Amino acid sequence: MYQHSEDTAIEYLKGVGPERAKILKSELKIYTYMDLLYYFPFRYVDRSIIHTISTLKPETTDAQLEGKIISSQKIGMGKATRLVAKLQDKTGVIELVWFKGIKWIEPNLHIGKSYRVFGKMNVFNHKINISHPELQAIEAMGSNSTKIQPIYPSTEKLQHKGLNSKGIQKIVHNALDSLKDNIPDVIPIHIREQCNVLGRKHSLQGIHFPNNIQHQKTAEYSLKFEELFYVQLWLLKLKSNQNKKYKGFVFEKVGDAFNNFYNNHLAFELTGAQKKVVKEIRLDMGRGSQMNRLLQGDVGSGKTVVALLSILIAIDNGYQTAIMAPTEILAKQHYLSFKESLDKLGISCVFISGSTKTKEKREALEGLKQGDHKVVIGTHALIEAPVQFTNLGLVVIDEQHKFGVAQRAKLWSKNPKGLPHILIMTATPIPRTLAMTLYGDLDTSLIDELPPGRKPVKTIHQYEKNRLKLFGFLKEQIAKGRQVYMVYPLIEESETLDYNNLMSGYESISKAFPLPEYRIGVLHGRMKPADKEIEMQKFAAGKTDIMVSTTVIEVGVNVPNASVMVIENTEKFGLSQLHQLRGRVGRGAEESFCILLSSYKLSGDAKTRIQTMCSTTDGFKVAEADLKLRGPGDLMGTRQSGVLDLKIASLVSDEPILSLARSVAKAVLEKDPLLEKSEHTLLRVEVEKRKSAKNWGMIS
Repeated sequence: MYQHSEDTAIEYLKGVGPERAKILKSELKIYTYMDLLYYFPFRYVDRSIIHTISTLKPETTDAQLEGKIISSQKIGMGKATRLVAKLQDKTGVIELVWFKGIKWIEPNLHIGKSYRVFGKMNVFNHKINISHPELQAIEAMGSNSTKIQPIYPSTEKLQHKGLNSKGIQKIVHNALDSLKDNIPDVIPIHIREQCNVLGRKHSLQGIHFPNNIQHQKTAEYSLKFEELFYVQLWLLKLKSNQNKKYKGFVFEKVGDAFNNFYNNHLAFELTGAQKKVVKEIRLDMGRGSQMNRLLQGDVGSGKTVVALLSILIAIDNGYQTAIMAPTEILAKQHYLSFKESLDKLGISCVFISGSTKTKEKREALEGLKQGDHKVVIGTHALIEAPVQFTNLGLVVIDEQHKFGVAQRAKLWSKNPKGLPHILIMTATPIPRTLAMTLYGDLDTSLIDELPPGRKPVKTIHQYEKNRLKLFGFLKEQIAKGRQVYMVYPLIEESETLDYNNLMSGYESISKAFPLPEYRIGVLHGRMKPADKEIEMQKFAAGKTDIMVSTTVIEVGVNVPNASVMVIENTEKFGLSQLHQLRGRVGRGAEESFCILLSSYKLSGDAKTRIQTMCSTTDGFKVAEADLKLRGPGDLMGTRQSGVLDLKIASLVSDEPILSLARSVAKAVLEKDPLLEKSEHTLLRVEVEKRKSAKNWGMIS
């Protein structure tokens, strides 16, 4: 007899066959028995509850009744024909209505016979009815009729092949029946007992065919733990392997460059959080294995000075540093900021981007190759072959999620003697669950306090009708010597619409703020890099009062005198983007404002985003709210495969399970880093299997 296994092709399952298999593969990516068993219900109906007709209300969602059919008739002609039957119980009568499938329903509907009926409430002519109910003769009901019923997501194509929720339920039952005791456990028993989770067979049985709601919840918890445990085990194993496999340059000393800057040129006292992070980085770079550290900090928290101090440690130990940013504006901003400090120390720093002139680039490349330049700052142009170093020891990457894995790897391989240390910076606060999952293979540092003297930005929501009042407020701010950003949304599908939207806004603002009293600049993606630079430098130098811009100013522009950020069409922006834009103001000592302008027509999500912005300036609270609204894939700007492709666990609501899974995985690897012990054979095999199936290697 043929032995079914979890990897058996789905077409061999009873009730599937070639045609249904084809549609299951194309619609749901279900190729094997186990793929099907990991296609979970999205809700459950308690079929043990029997309602009475008199207690039904229009808002009742699912209702289950028992009674006799007392009449049945077809009403209407042709396509408008409907079948109407009346069901009676001890408390009343209700109509059952069918518009489709009448020729199959009518022969099985017998007057005087008792049925159990299940369906959704409708209201027609002020009367409740049930359309297209499930119908089962009481005398034909089996023992499973009172259990919790799973409801599966389906599609139109699946339904055409008889795979509606009930059809999927049947083939899932067949899969469980076929495999019987041939569902291997993937979590060792000692971990299951420690964490109070079910074995795989019982988890799958309980998620698809629970005896009661508690049974379903226990099964769901167990499957979530299994999924998150293997994600964390893989990430922590990757991290452990990196520490052992990739030897790093040993930065033994903190020398003249660091001490000179710290003692003589640092204009302010570091916050406690900054000091803690600098210490973590110093220890990392001195231990002999490659540093892979993520530095998180909200806008304005002082990541740049931490990066500078890290660079000086590299220089003190005879190594060069490369700093890579995703846009030319941000890269140039870093260059100007770092160069100002490095010049005081007599350290040469150069800039390279796609728009760097040929002669300048040639001189910069030659100086890097000879070791004359200790620091290079630029865009992805740094990964190109001509960029060579004498001794690259540290790579700083800003907003790294905007770079691909292959791009980063090219930069890391610029030193043939070994791998440079890696410091990844992000001003986009990452929720704890997402950080543990997406960056679980990295060490994480967090700057969670703002420098003293910084005042929180006051965020206010205004509707379009208040525009004239807003303009009056802006004139007051400009009269005080302050500057203003006016930002318009990017509609990615249409560059032309973006441009037209921005330019019409520019025209109306120019009329409200006429020359020569007011000076207005404009900045957008169609401009040449050199022209963008001129506009930004004018604004930074205080030669422009109002900067009308698209979101090109979202990251990296530092103008302490800018005290007002006006965001047009706020409803078209995501939460993270709104928070980033708000971070462009509040960089000086003066009180700053973020004005969110919107129309009256706001979706529920848009209202939540605006309320969140007005209620908190904490980037991590903003990020948590964003995660709940958008989900993890969209939050990172793109759907990422591997760790974010979770089937049952949620990074929004399952943090306690994720934390437990990570701590258990960590304890396992501390005892057995390579999973070589016999008690961990199961784990080693399953990690490799899942790694191969999900392409988890792309995370690193």
